[in-house]
Amino acid sequence: MRTMRVALVQVEARDDVADNLSRAAAMAAEAAVDSDLVILPEYVQFRGSAAGFRASAAPIPGPTTAPFEEVAREHACWVLAGSHAEASGDPDRPYNTAVLFDRTGALAATYRKLHLFDVAVDDGPADNESARVTPGDRAVVASVDGVGLGLSICYDLRFPELYRALAVAGAKLLAVPAVFTERTGRDHWEVLLRARAIENGAWVLAAAACGPGGPRAIPAWGHSMVVDPWGRVIASAGVSEAIVRAEIDLGLVDAARRQIPVLANRRPEALPPAREVELRGS
Repeated sequence: MRTMRVALVQVEARDDVADNLSRAAAMAAEAAVDSDLVILPEYVQFRGSAAGFRASAAPIPGPTTAPFEEVAREHACWVLAGSHAEASGDPDRPYNTAVLFDRTGALAATYRKLHLFDVAVDDGPADNESARVTPGDRAVVASVDGVGLGLSICYDLRFPELYRALAVAGAKLLAVPAVFTERTGRDHWEVLLRARAIENGAWVLAAAACGPGGPRAIPAWGHSMVVDPWGRVIASAGVSEAIVRAEIDLGLVDAARRQIPVLANRRPEALPPAREVELRGS
C-alpha cells in the first residue's frame, strides 16, 4: 500500500451520551466517504462531570462503540472510534480505551490509556484522571491493511518513549486521539506532535476534541492535524468542529528513516529494558 486516505473528525462531546454518539457517528460517516482510515477524538462519548463519565462506561464492543462499528462496515473503511469509557472491574475507575474497527466492522484492536492526566497547571487546568480511570498496562500496534498503526491517547503524547517503542515494533502511523486543553494546547500541542513525527520518522494523525464540553469539562484546544515523517503539518483544523482530510504517502516513512536513521542508530543495549509491545494483526 503506497498511499492511504485518512480523515480526522474534530467534534465537541458534551454531557449527553446519546447526542454525542449521534453527532460523532454522523461526522464519521461523512469522513468515511473515500477514506481508508477515520480517526475520532478522546472521550468521544462524554465530556462533563466525573459522575457522568463513570455512568457512561460500557463494555467494548458495546453500545457506545456500535455506531462506529456500523460506519466501518457500511463504508468499508477502518475507524479508530476515538476513546471511550470502558467498564472495568472497578465501577469508580473505568478504562479510557481507544477502539479500532476494520473494514468489515470487526473489532481489530483496543488500547487502554497508559499515562493518566494528573496535573495542576498554573493559571490553567487541574485534573486527577487517575481518580476516575484505571490505567492500561501495555502498548499496542495494530495492522491496518498491512501498515503498522501505533495507538496512543492524549497525555501519552508527552512520553516519547512510548512512541519510540511503537515505531520499533513496526508502527509507520501514530494515532493521537485527544482532548488537549486550551491552556497547554496553545504552546505544546503542535510542538509535541511534530516532535513525535520527527523522532520516529512516522506519520502522526491527531484527532482532537474542541469546545468547552459539558459542565465541569476542561475546554479543549482542537487543532486536529496530520504531520508527515519530516515533521511538516500537511493538514489541520481550527477550534471548531471539522473534518480534516489528507492523502498520505507511506513511502515518506522509508525516506525519512533512510535519511535520518534514528531507529537503526539507537543504542538499546545501553538503556534499561523496555516491556514488550503487544502486536495485533499481521
